[in-house]
Amino acid sequence: MNQATFTFRVDEPLKEQFTAAAKARDRTAAQLLRDFMRDYVRRQEALEHDAWFRAQVDLAIQEADAPGAVWVSNEDATQQWADKRASLLKAHQGTGA
Repeated sequence: MNQATFTFRVDEPLKEQFTAAAKARDRTAAQLLRDFMRDYVRRQEALEHDAWFRAQVDLAIQEADAPGAVWVSNEDATQQWADKRASLLKAHQGTGA
């Protein structure tokens, strides 16, 4: 993994307090900063995924509420997928696999 240096300014008292807090947990300040950065990126990715997912749900609701929406009963859907599965299994068995 390529590594880079990240430099920024911080007040000296804050740096000293942070370094002491890290040391008290047997960590270096750099280790904690990397952990914080990873956590922040993960939270941002989770927020982005949540926004995408909510948009997909909203779209699905709009499509379901559309006047021309076609509804399929659970029984029909179950039967259609059972037929599809049987067809695929038959085709797979026919290949000798």
